[in-house]
Amino acid sequence: MSRWSFLLLAAACGASAASLCASAAQSGTPATPRAAAAVPPSKAEAARLKGLAQRVTILRDKWGIPHVYGQTDADAVFGLLYAQAEDDFHRVELNYINAMGRLAEVQGEAELYRDLRMKLFITPESLKAQYAAAPAWLKKLMNAYADGLNYYLLTHPDVQPALITRFEPWMALSFSEGSIGGDIESVDLKELERFYGKTPQPLPPLALAGSDLDHEPSGSNGFAIAPAISKSGHAMLMINPHTSFYFRPEVQVSSMEGLNAYGAVTWGQFFVYQGFNERLGWMHTSGGGDVIDEFLETVSGKDGKFVYKYGREERPVKAVPLRLPYKTAAGMAEKTVTAYFTHHGPVVRAIDGRWVSVSLMNEPLKALQQSWLRTKARNYAEFCKVMELRTNSSNNTVYADADGNIAYFHGNFIPVRDPRFNYRKPVDGSDPATDWKGLHAVKDTIQLFNPKNGWIQNTNSTPFTAAGAYSPKAADYPAYMAAQPENARGIHAVRVLENKKDFTLESLIASAYDSQLTAFEPLLPQLFAAWDELPDGDTLKSSLAPQVHVLRRWDMRYSLASVQTSLAIFWLQDLAKIFGPAARKMELPVLDYIATQLAPQERLYALARASAKLNEDFGSWQTPWGEINRFQRLTGDVVQPFDDSKPSIPVPYASGNWGALAAYGQTSAPKTKRIYGERGNSFVAAVEFGKRVRARSILAGGQSGNPASPHFMDQAEMYARGEFKDVLFYKEDVEKHLERKYHPGE
Repeated sequence: MSRWSFLLLAAACGASAASLCASAAQSGTPATPRAAAAVPPSKAEAARLKGLAQRVTILRDKWGIPHVYGQTDADAVFGLLYAQAEDDFHRVELNYINAMGRLAEVQGEAELYRDLRMKLFITPESLKAQYAAAPAWLKKLMNAYADGLNYYLLTHPDVQPALITRFEPWMALSFSEGSIGGDIESVDLKELERFYGKTPQPLPPLALAGSDLDHEPSGSNGFAIAPAISKSGHAMLMINPHTSFYFRPEVQVSSMEGLNAYGAVTWGQFFVYQGFNERLGWMHTSGGGDVIDEFLETVSGKDGKFVYKYGREERPVKAVPLRLPYKTAAGMAEKTVTAYFTHHGPVVRAIDGRWVSVSLMNEPLKALQQSWLRTKARNYAEFCKVMELRTNSSNNTVYADADGNIAYFHGNFIPVRDPRFNYRKPVDGSDPATDWKGLHAVKDTIQLFNPKNGWIQNTNSTPFTAAGAYSPKAADYPAYMAAQPENARGIHAVRVLENKKDFTLESLIASAYDSQLTAFEPLLPQLFAAWDELPDGDTLKSSLAPQVHVLRRWDMRYSLASVQTSLAIFWLQDLAKIFGPAARKMELPVLDYIATQLAPQERLYALARASAKLNEDFGSWQTPWGEINRFQRLTGDVVQPFDDSKPSIPVPYASGNWGALAAYGQTSAPKTKRIYGERGNSFVAAVEFGKRVRARSILAGGQSGNPASPHFMDQAEMYARGEFKDVLFYKEDVEKHLERKYHPGE
């Protein structure tokens, strides 16, 4: 049925055309503006919070990193949230404003559909019910989470929250998994607005603008080294998230109930997301199996309501009005959108008049339990038991421990599906055979445990090269269990790990920062061949001769002084921008498209354009990479401003798109001539598990989000050099390098 047929059907059913698009808008409704000041607690509540604070000690080391010690786990959580608020309350609050679908209340009408996307899956009512059903130990932690933030607001009356004047324990469930982009964010906002928007019109195909490589890819690298190939005879773990900078600070949180976790915590969460304790470590890499599916629904009108076909049945479409308050220049306004749901999940878009619903993992209570419990696991068996909660939908896990084990889990939330259907595209929701049929047992998912080669790697790529010849075999698993192909970083990771012995922390870090750009290896010979094939006397050949000559001498390694790095990256960026849409249309990775689909002269034209761009922006195509690629942190804003006239630091790293393991790239639309990193290596740590844990780490910029703090930029120069600091894991070492010791509120 066409989109226009549905409009007529809606009218016949007594529904307006706008309600077919599920929008019952009531714009411009005046409301009371949100308060900016925190709600003061009662005297009894203030006394209770102050008493809790006395049970917590925070030690700030010379880098400003908080080491939080509490008598109980709940005490430690209280202190951890207080310390995070000290470092960057704005980011803590913003994460929860976004997670609860309240961003438009702060940032205005432009964020309405981002809020709608969250509210399709998360509501305060459902989270409160899950809080009520939570085990007692978890309730204590959620209570402590709220208490820590509220005590910070109580003791810092000068801090003006943007929206949340009092944190409630159930709010912790709105942001329970830790990934930089959770499953919910896979729902396309433009498509969501097109479906739920109030303007009735046919839906033209979305323009394939941009490129798969316009932005630095989100993701991470994880390496595990077995005792057999380490010099000390101990297992090691490389923790290398590629996130937006300043997305996670570095912390340690400990209690007398067995908690002692060190690593990166996402602002506002009370568990270490990527890190280690004295017995084991865990590193998450994004992606893995196909865990988000879309279903084409056959919807029709009946008795003034919508129904959808399911087998021989006609089931009612559930209609739920969702309130969407938003900020305006005149105060608060509100829009109400009627959202639609089938048993598959919420309807999020339409294709040729057919509604599309989406199924994804939405288990906040289980996810929060798994996120916490893995930080307290003491060995592989305990870690595996936690994995049975099966809420790792958006990430894989690379693991190492003090017993000498290394392991890999390719996610652990994998729905069971009928392999006859291609779930990479929307499947027919009217056919019951397409439904999910529960979850695969963890033992049946793609895993590795102590492979004979002695190393494991994942770079958001296929698990079938994770351990070289000892990797899992694709033929042993359904195709939907491993949706991602090999990438340039994966090829690079295998190269720096295979056939190596006697790894130390220092050599492991060096491997993770190896400067090879593997993406260019198949592509530059094609460029050279295209140039060679031009006849002598051709003006294009003569004009590009100097550039080709320079690139032929390049070892395909980045460095600050490298002119070739600048020219090659601008060349490949140009190709990706031009041919990215065509690659996506063919469902090919853009690098594969460039390697296999281009006419030879297209490669040369791109080199000419890249040279012209370098000449225009920097005065010469022979500009060293360090003049172009920079680190700059001017403000504490979530979205950083950049300014070519302000001080910045040269950085040698490059985009992970090109195979750089130490990934570094700009994600926002450039408003400057120079490239300023925003995503890539952020918190990085290398850990060795012996009788005593030994670890080294580095953080982009510094621990604090306050430009006035000495810890706003104190790690920036080291970060740019790839120079790591010693992790102060043991309390006696922290006290030797102590900056401040205090109870929250002091």
